Amino acid sequence: MLTHLSVRNFAVVEAADIGFGAGLTVVTGETGAGKSLLVDALLLLSGARADAGMVRVGCDRAELAAEFDLASVPAARTWLGGQALDDEDGACRVRRVVAAEGGSRAWINGRAVSLAQVSELAAMLVEIHGQHEHQALLERAQQLAMLDAFGGNQEAVARMRELALRHRDIVVHERELSGGDDRAARIALLRHEVAELEKWALPSDALAELEAQHKRLANAGKLAEGASGIVELLDGDGEVAAMRALARAQVELERLAELDPSLQVSLELLGSAGIQMGEASDALARYAQDLELDPERYAEADAHLAALHDLSRRHHLPTTELHAHAAALRVELQSLEGAGEALAKLAAERKQCFADYGVAAAALSKQRTAAAKKLGKAVTALMGELGMAEGSFAVDLLPQYSGEPDPEGRERCEFTVSANPGMPLRPLRKVASGGELSRIGLAIEVATLGTDATGTMVFDEVDAGIGGAVAEVVGAKLRALGSRCQVLCVTHLPQVAAQGHAHLSVSKTVEGETTRTQIAVLDEKSRHEELARMLGGVEIGQEARAHAKRMLEKAQAS
Repeated sequence: MLTHLSVRNFAVVEAADIGFGAGLTVVTGETGAGKSLLVDALLLLSGARADAGMVRVGCDRAELAAEFDLASVPAARTWLGGQALDDEDGACRVRRVVAAEGGSRAWINGRAVSLAQVSELAAMLVEIHGQHEHQALLERAQQLAMLDAFGGNQEAVARMRELALRHRDIVVHERELSGGDDRAARIALLRHEVAELEKWALPSDALAELEAQHKRLANAGKLAEGASGIVELLDGDGEVAAMRALARAQVELERLAELDPSLQVSLELLGSAGIQMGEASDALARYAQDLELDPERYAEADAHLAALHDLSRRHHLPTTELHAHAAALRVELQSLEGAGEALAKLAAERKQCFADYGVAAAALSKQRTAAAKKLGKAVTALMGELGMAEGSFAVDLLPQYSGEPDPEGRERCEFTVSANPGMPLRPLRKVASGGELSRIGLAIEVATLGTDATGTMVFDEVDAGIGGAVAEVVGAKLRALGSRCQVLCVTHLPQVAAQGHAHLSVSKTVEGETTRTQIAVLDEKSRHEELARMLGGVEIGQEARAHAKRMLEKAQAS
């Protein structure tokens, strides 16, 4: 619901701040005062094309802003959240600036947005029925949604849509699995790569052992020679052998320990060192003896590491990750090789889904046919009440079937109308008369009362070309519509204006070469005077005032 509208330097409006409430708000004023400027402002805030001529003469820019309460429009709240445009307080603020030199900018909740985003949001918030505007009511998709809402087809539509999308997903999955020549080539490549990796790739511990073995075999001669040399240093025949020197030291220390028993500890340590040195010498002697040069084992290890480094380059992975990579490729290969069974299962699912969709779509088609007839009769009857007694309205269902399940169903709809006797039914979007179009739109909205999710409806000159009793009916229908949603109506008829729950008056003043338009909220007394002016003309008499009072009392009592 629109709660506030702010306008600055827009056309002849210097500044206006208007609060709006629920129900029907009527806008009146003398001819040429600029009653439709409110509609124009809302159109711009709904994403309509801007014109530099909309900027007040002598000003750099025009600024327009609107605030909406989204309590009854959950779709708008969801949209804002999805676009990261939601606000902490849950409000919705739309702002647009039009520059005098051309161009415009828009914001939603203080964040700069495109006009496409503004239009998308506005379609959920405001529906404008004017003389020339492109209205959501004229769009086929909106008409189909309105027909389904009128017929109570929401569950059937949801079921059919679910089946259509499921069928589409199955087809996509089948296409991915089948893959044709690409799939066969991928399987062949995977088989080759998995075989190579399984032959050479090793777990991390086995890879470490292979690398150690390769290094040991590559240096076997040097290791054997080095170990033998150390044995000679420890326990060789030379005078400088470590164990010979240690033995001499022990003999000397034993003699000294006899003189000082405290040296016994050092003597024991030399004995332990001698034992460990002997064990080390024996171990090194055995190592040197057992270590053999094995060119074949070295060649095998070298070839294995060379193969691993080659695979590492080809797969762009370290050698330590090749084993895990082999497991991943093996899983993919098994999936592709098992695709035949999966494809058979998917084909059965697709066939069943297609059959279920056919049943759901056929049932929905019957519901839509019944709703189309009912809506056609209801709108035609309302057109008669609204001064178009010879007019008629019908909903054409147009087959739309390409062989594949369609989320929208097997038909589209077109609202058609004939405003005059003898004239054929034509698409509503091609109706030329703006006044007739507004009244037809009102008839449709009243007939579908309670089914449209839009929070605010705006009617501009819906009463053009009518008067008397028909005008009173139009006002009553607008008031009834206002019981479900917020309605704004620009009118020149007192019978319609009297039905408003709130009343705005637009007036124009000329000072020299400057023209200003003011917009005022009328209280009860001011409403009497405004209705009396609309009834009596320039000079307002007591009879006009009394008539205005009776009209307001009658409207408020209804």
